[in-house]
Amino acid sequence: MDPNPTLIRVVFALLPHSLVLDWAGPAEALRIANQLRTAAGLPPRFELVFASPEPESASSVGVRLAGLQPLPSDWRMPTWVVLVGLPGEAIAVDNPPARALLHWLRGLRLEPGRLELVTVCAGTLLAAHAGLLAGRRATTHHHHLDELKQVEPKCDVVANRVFVLDAPLYSSAGVTTGIDLMLHRIGQTCGETLAARVAQTMVVAIRRGPQDPELSPFLAYRNHLHAALHRVQDDAVSEAPQTDWTVPRMAEVAHTSPRHLTRLFVEHAGVAPLAYLRRLRLATAQLALHSGANVTQAAEMSGFGSDTQLRRAWRQFGLPGSPSTPT
Repeated sequence: MDPNPTLIRVVFALLPHSLVLDWAGPAEALRIANQLRTAAGLPPRFELVFASPEPESASSVGVRLAGLQPLPSDWRMPTWVVLVGLPGEAIAVDNPPARALLHWLRGLRLEPGRLELVTVCAGTLLAAHAGLLAGRRATTHHHHLDELKQVEPKCDVVANRVFVLDAPLYSSAGVTTGIDLMLHRIGQTCGETLAARVAQTMVVAIRRGPQDPELSPFLAYRNHLHAALHRVQDDAVSEAPQTDWTVPRMAEVAHTSPRHLTRLFVEHAGVAPLAYLRRLRLATAQLALHSGANVTQAAEMSGFGSDTQLRRAWRQFGLPGSPSTPT
């Protein structure tokens, strides 16, 4: 039994064109948590409310949402307010629905355990525009980090994290990280066993925590448009990191010389080719270990020549724990 089984109202405050995955994933996690509790003879813990300045709204994919409730003003029960992202390079707040939402947000008096704020992706920008982030630590989607710093210079903006906890503020980096954050909150509220069962039901293979980086190593070093590098990264190294790759072999895939390939990697990807290879191999080994492989099997599956090489790379990149006890 939960030590405090009070029903928690979760208000998804939606603007027109809100990103569907930002709110649907976390909402499903809460629904499944309620379902599992009911199956165990326990009362539901979460009451889901979908609210908006307007009773109807278009979603980011064009499907219209109807029956949206007004933004609440009664705070007698514990409440989480969830803000989600919007499409676009920057978050526009110069329209009537956004102005109405910001006016409502400015009236919130956040307090741990009573009224808390959960932001997903660029939803953090809405909180910043409402003046709720001064003196707080928060994160957002990596495309909006500079924008967040400009909107609220007094916010301690944390880059490359799945989510950041600064109660009563809980912020996540975007889309699937909102699910990670909601699973964490379910674990805090209902116990880690239930959170693990929710993750299993949702087929979330590896729950990420607040110290995990936002960008997977498989996606890092990809913020460039150089076709030859993408060919090496996509068609070769990422697909088969366990292959005996050398810089000359990578250069053959890129149709260039080894020396020129190294220059291209450093200039466009910001990393040397062999360092990139080691990082991918380490990520592959991590996945293998989390899936139940032992250290020797993980080293073999990821292309490390021995357990010692895997352990050395683990220390080199400063990963917590060890291959024997990965966190």
